[in-house]
Amino acid sequence: MDTPQLSGSDSDSEDSLVTDRELQDAFSRGLLKPGLNVVLEGPKKAVNNVNGLKQCLAEFKRDLEWVERLDVTLGPVPEINGPQSTPQNQDGKAVDPEDDFQREMSFYRQAQAAVLAVLPRLHQLKVPTKRPTDYFAEMAKSDQQMQKIRQKLQAKQAAMEKSEKAKQLRALRKYGKKVQTDILQKRQREKTQMMNAIKKYQKGFSDKLDFLEGDQKPVARASKEGAKGQQMKKGPNAKRRYKNQKFGFGGKKKGSKWNTRESYDDVSSFRAKTAHGKGLKRPGKKGSNKRPGKRTREKMKSRTR
Repeated sequence: MDTPQLSGSDSDSEDSLVTDRELQDAFSRGLLKPGLNVVLEGPKKAVNNVNGLKQCLAEFKRDLEWVERLDVTLGPVPEINGPQSTPQNQDGKAVDPEDDFQREMSFYRQAQAAVLAVLPRLHQLKVPTKRPTDYFAEMAKSDQQMQKIRQKLQAKQAAMEKSEKAKQLRALRKYGKKVQTDILQKRQREKTQMMNAIKKYQKGFSDKLDFLEGDQKPVARASKEGAKGQQMKKGPNAKRRYKNQKFGFGGKKKGSKWNTRESYDDVSSFRAKTAHGKGLKRPGKKGSNKRPGKRTREKMKSRTR
């Protein structure tokens, strides 16, 4: 009889059941290594072993004097009611644990009460409570470690000084460039002013040579027109006066040979005999300037030989 084939899901479930059984058998025989499975245990039961606790306390408890233990159990010191103080109960339950200031004050008052109670007791036992003047305490860190820290701090300080110095140098360079630029611009302005003053002197707008000494002041724009008017009122400038002295005042030079209507109509000085080269010729003037001919010159040369 043919058995029906099992589906994929049924075969997987059957294989998983078989493997679980094998794991349980292996765990029961102790074949599984620790760490693969965790054995669940029941909740622990709290055991109040009073005798065991007392035994452990007796083992590490030592019967020492109070000077070696210095333990004190006291309440907080009572407050002194002042104008700004608020009455509080000395009971610890009155302290609000959520109030940080009140909680810290309770700690401070409790420590103060312990100091007030312990100091007289220490004085009776002749235990010093103040540090002597020649007290030497060993440092928590060695000298080598402190030397390393010192070197590190010195290197850090040197780096900061170097950086600050570099910043100052950069600032000085910028300032130097600015000053140099200002000086060059000032020189250019002075040169321009001197050239303008020279041009004014050449054109006759000014007769002063103060700009050559370098102490001239820049002339305002509003005073230029006034200076021109003053020059016109004063008369000719130094250049014109010098030329007048050298060449004289003279008269009208241009257009002096032009004909006018009166000169065109005036013919009193006209001479027909001398006009157009038809006048009388002087007899000996032309012969004296005439050059002898070629033959005559040759004869004159042969005679001299």
